[in-house]
Amino acid sequence: MARIKKPKTLKHITLFGFFAVTVAMTMDIHEYPVFATSGLHLIFFLVAGAILWFIPTALCAAELATVETWKDGGIFVWVRNTLGKRLGFAAIFFQWLQVTVGFTAMLYFIIGIFADSFNLAIINENPLLKCGLAALIFWVMSLMQLRGSRHTVLINKIGVIAGILIPAVLMAFMSIAFLASGGHSNLELIGDSVMPDFSKITTIVVFISFILSYMGIEASASYTNEMKDPKKNYPIAILMVAGVAILLNVIGGLSIAITVPNSDLSLNAGIIQSLQATLEFFGANFGWLIKILTVMIATGVLSELSGWVVGPIKGLQQAAEDGLLPAKYVRTNRHGVPTRLLLVQGIITTAWITIITLIGGGNNLSFLISITITVVIYAVAYLLMYAGYFNLILKKKHLKRRFEAPGGQIGKIIIASVGLVTTVFCLVISFIPPSSLTGGQTGPYFAALVPASLLALSAPFVIYAVRNRKSKTS
Repeated sequence: MARIKKPKTLKHITLFGFFAVTVAMTMDIHEYPVFATSGLHLIFFLVAGAILWFIPTALCAAELATVETWKDGGIFVWVRNTLGKRLGFAAIFFQWLQVTVGFTAMLYFIIGIFADSFNLAIINENPLLKCGLAALIFWVMSLMQLRGSRHTVLINKIGVIAGILIPAVLMAFMSIAFLASGGHSNLELIGDSVMPDFSKITTIVVFISFILSYMGIEASASYTNEMKDPKKNYPIAILMVAGVAILLNVIGGLSIAITVPNSDLSLNAGIIQSLQATLEFFGANFGWLIKILTVMIATGVLSELSGWVVGPIKGLQQAAEDGLLPAKYVRTNRHGVPTRLLLVQGIITTAWITIITLIGGGNNLSFLISITITVVIYAVAYLLMYAGYFNLILKKKHLKRRFEAPGGQIGKIIIASVGLVTTVFCLVISFIPPSSLTGGQTGPYFAALVPASLLALSAPFVIYAVRNRKSKTS
């Protein structure tokens, strides 16, 4: 998955500066094992996801973010000012709620790689133990945020370099050395294997995980207001980001697919499995190196998680300031952290961890359920964003903005329509069980996915109705 955080106030952001910020928001190393399950199809899915969803979403979000009077507030302000307060609240609620589900996948990943490299299988296989450990890690990270972001800046910087960039480069190098030295590839390199078999719908269900890796791009759109010449530089930067994201994700996914048989692949610990396989091939005892890399990768994911803990609730805090939540949720501690919202987020995240882990059994099924619920919730938020964008370009043409999507009015409609249709497609296929599930897993998959999705999607409208009724009677 990709990270949402409020940018620093800068006078000017260069093309490279914006590129760096956006890459940091959209790179999720913990999704590499999911990509690997698609084999060479991942190349098609990553390119298709960039063209059909990432670039259209980025262009539409940038135009919404640069409307002269909408510079602050993100998706809440964009949807509120085009579709009304109720849908604006729903949009920010969904954007925030998907994070509470997404935390589960991040926590599973951390537990999985430690279990695999330190021979602690029980923490990954026992649902109760895994549930408790995931909740403990999350609450520790949440409590660390109470003193503000100043104390987590260092771990974020170290995490991006040591936990994402270095492992990705190392995996690529080791996989090349593995193949060059005569290692057996678990990936079938046949001529037409890059293209998925569209006659089998279950083979493309995994496409949603590739879209998920690009989600969060709307958060970086707010930086467009500080860019030098955004009309020229923004499209260039987005194309650069798409290229780098595709390259690194292809390297990570293929490295795992080549070295780890799909039947043995753990969605939680696939990266460690790949590193172990390549090191064992060369016959050296590098167990100590695996442990070091495990800590490095875990630090990277923890730095991503820490950035998500407080970032999204800032949007809910704005909704509270707008009167859509009780006034108590506006209050912050002396470090500027909205403590009550942080507490609510912790409780909801713990509930998600418990439901997904205990129903799914704590293994690959739980990981897939958490990713799918995240996509369902976030997809609806994007549907509202696109609806707001159509309202902007069709009914509010007079509003000034620093950036406009290319192609004039027709171009804007085409770009937004492509992104909207892709979002609807992802939402629909989210409810089709992946082909990797066995017959006995399909029941638990739907038992968790359907009720959780209905509960999540109805929650903001219930909250809004209650608040609206109270405001009328007070």
